[in-house]
Formats: sequence, structure tokens, C-alpha cells
Amino acid sequence: MFLHNSAPQLQVMDGIFYKNILLLLQPIAKGVPIIYSIFTFVLFFIQALNLNKIAGNLKLQKQTNFLTGMSYLLVTSLFSEWFTLSAPLIVNTFFIWIWGKLCTLYNNPNPKATIFNIGLVTGLAAFIYFPSLTFLLLIMVGITIARPFRLEEWLMGLVGIITPVYFYASFLFLTNGFTNFNFPGFHLSYPHFFGNQWAYAALFLVTLATLVGIYFININFRRQVVQTRKSWQLLFLYLTVAVFVPFINTGLNFTYWILITAPIAPIIASAFFHPQKKFIPQFLHWSMLAIYVAVGFFSK
Repeated sequence: MFLHNSAPQLQVMDGIFYKNILLLLQPIAKGVPIIYSIFTFVLFFIQALNLNKIAGNLKLQKQTNFLTGMSYLLVTSLFSEWFTLSAPLIVNTFFIWIWGKLCTLYNNPNPKATIFNIGLVTGLAAFIYFPSLTFLLLIMVGITIARPFRLEEWLMGLVGIITPVYFYASFLFLTNGFTNFNFPGFHLSYPHFFGNQWAYAALFLVTLATLVGIYFININFRRQVVQTRKSWQLLFLYLTVAVFVPFINTGLNFTYWILITAPIAPIIASAFFHPQKKFIPQFLHWSMLAIYVAVGFFSK
């Protein structure tokens, strides 16, 4: 990330808030070009710590550990396209938080406020990365899984989503900005993967570790309490929605796939935690670490 420092490139689906973030960083980057790498590095660690804290609170594994945070940092280090600041990377912070809040709705004493905040954060995420609206599916199904249907709670979520849109539309109206506003829309496309031998090896290891994690999650699923099982269900729903997002983008950019790293990190953590024969997690871990070094230091 620091050896091959590069400025972020704007994409068609990037939102107005993300563009303003880059405008704020641009004057600093002229004198300190490494600012983008520092910002990206800090984001990765904040996300890893938050994801690890949520996984620990939800008791996804029997013992408290740092495997989820480690898995997140390890997976996000395997592909050079993810070393640069991007809109999907920023909204990862939002959706890690949303997943954690959805998992607490099961016994939340104040669900209306939480659902409103979830909707509000989703609306804000769309102003950073427009395809974030796809995660409305995660919210709707997540609320259905976590709680019995109550119309007032769903309306609170809808109000939360509309709130940032309302304020932004009011701003455009007062400043006569509607003439310059372009609605990005959705564009169905088939994502392609372009990479060298290191990237294909990393893709194979991430897939293998995910499958191993799913296997052990399935074995231990019925032994877990109801709330933990619901959390796993919401996590797999999160992963399903994240996999769908790259198909509604313009361009052939692997950066969009960074959205899947947050939901697969707890799954890979299970592949490290559960096996009794420790050579399996040791092989996966050291192989990923070796590829990370190869990608980070030798791949241009």
C-alpha cells in the first residue's frame, strides 16, 4: 500500500459525498501524496476492530479472539486493487455497523430508533457509493429474520432512508443545483477478473478458506443459541447481497468486490478456529501470508 502509492480514480457509480472527500484530500495530497495510503490503512484497521468486536459480542465463536479482525486484514491485503482508497472501501464501514445492529434487533429494547438509524446510514452510504442501495434487501430481510412484522418499525426504516435524500434535494432546490445533477442509475454488467498468478492463487485460497469455514459453521450451527444462529443467517445474507453488487456497476473494476471481505472474514475466522487438526488453519494462514508478501512487495 505504501510502496506502490497511487491516487484513487473516480468511477461512474461513486457518489457526491465521496467526490467531496477526494476534493478535501486533494490539496493535502499535492504536498503529502501518501495521505491516500494513510487514510486507507486507518480505515482497514477501524473496520477490522469493529468487525472483530461485533463478532465477539455475538459469540460467533465459543471463545473471544482476534481471528475475525486478523482474517479481514489478511483477505483485504491479497489483491492490489484493494490497496487504494475507494468508495466501496468507505461504505464497508457503514455495512459492518449495519450488520451488527441488525443482529441486535432480536432483543433490542428500542428497535424503532435502531431501525431508523440503520435506514439513515444506508441512505448516507448511497451518497458515497450509489449501488449501496442494493443493501436495502439486506435490511428488509434482516428485519424480517430478527423481528416479527410491525408496520411502524418498517416506516421508521423508510423515513431513515429518505431523510438524507430529503435534505440533499432541499439543498439542490435552494441552490438551483438540479440542472447539474446526474442520476447515476443502475447498469447491469458482467464483472471480469484480471490478475497475475499471485491474484489467482489468492482467489483460490480465499475460496478454499471460505468453504472450510462454511463446513465448520454448518457442523456447529445447531449447538449455538438462537441469537447466534440468526446472526450467522444475517451474515450469509450480507454476503449474498455483497456478491450481487459488482454486477450492477459500469466498468470492469475488481475494486467493487471489496464489499465481500467483511462478511467472509468471520467465516474464514471459523476455518482458523474450529479444526482440531491445526495443520489446516496453519496451511491456510501461512499460504495467504506468503501471497500477501508476494503481492505487496513484488507485484506491480
